[in-house]
Amino acid sequence: MSNKLIAYIGILGVSLFAIAAIIGPLLIDDYSVISQYISESFASNTEYGSYLQYFGYEPSGILTTIFCFSVAKFLPSSRLIKAGFFGLAIFYGLGTILVGLFPCDAGCPTNILDSSTSQLIHNAMASLTYVFLPICIIAIGLGLRKFEDYGKLSQIAMATGIISAIFIFVLFSNPESGYRGLLQRVIETSFITFIISSALKIRNSN
Repeated sequence: MSNKLIAYIGILGVSLFAIAAIIGPLLIDDYSVISQYISESFASNTEYGSYLQYFGYEPSGILTTIFCFSVAKFLPSSRLIKAGFFGLAIFYGLGTILVGLFPCDAGCPTNILDSSTSQLIHNAMASLTYVFLPICIIAIGLGLRKFEDYGKLSQIAMATGIISAIFIFVLFSNPESGYRGLLQRVIETSFITFIISSALKIRNSN
């Protein structure tokens, strides 16, 4: 596949995630983007949850996985860059697929005793994603620093990696925070910003 096709796959992948995350709350009365997780918009008790899963998050995860597994060959040869995008493919791409396949229970409880099997898988995958994604993005940023033509993308990687890490730490410190929805959306925006920036960079490369 060409660099432009891979770039558009990446952009479409994260765009589907963003669209689903925007539309979902609009379909639920009294939903708060400030205090509720994105996952609550397609929880097992929601009327339109399955549509968000199979037309939003599932194809998003598939396309993002393809992008992350493919993009490194259009970037400078570096173990950090390859390892970073491989990690993104697993934890962000495949992670999104699993999170979509196993929706959380009503209210997305964090208490293990109150959770179904689907909820436990959902929480485990989401936690792994948030633990490893900032590390992967920062690794890519460090790998790109060695190459002059990729200085801007390196800076974006470092910035989005550090910002997401800070907000993840705050979210994990109090997962029941009244601002958990806002915190999660900042985290996801950081991930999406990096993916789109990477896609645009390879799209314009020779």
